[in-house]
Amino acid sequence: MSRDQQLKERWEMVVKKLSSQFADGDLLDIDAIIYLIGVQELGQLHRSFKKDQKLDLMHIAICKLLTPYGYYELDFVDDDGWPHYRAKAELPFLKAGEQSVLMKEAIVNYFLETEFID
Repeated sequence: MSRDQQLKERWEMVVKKLSSQFADGDLLDIDAIIYLIGVQELGQLHRSFKKDQKLDLMHIAICKLLTPYGYYELDFVDDDGWPHYRAKAELPFLKAGEQSVLMKEAIVNYFLETEFID
């Protein structure tokens, strides 16, 4: 199986599992999945967030997802439990499709590491 086909199948598995858990079967988009990862990483699962906090959660997720690629590293966790990352390397310029593939790959790898999928 090609790498692209494997990524596609794993991505579909992530979307299907998360959608059935969190969206009553409606398919979640990539932004919703990134948000869920941010909530997971924050570890404050049973609270509601303001709009700006939701954006911060997505930022946390993106940093976490791109850490294995060498772009970010965890700097510290503040007194409220929010992780803060610092940039280690500048992100390369990527076309929209390339960005999507990178994020899907990073999300799949995240869920492989957490053993949500295999």
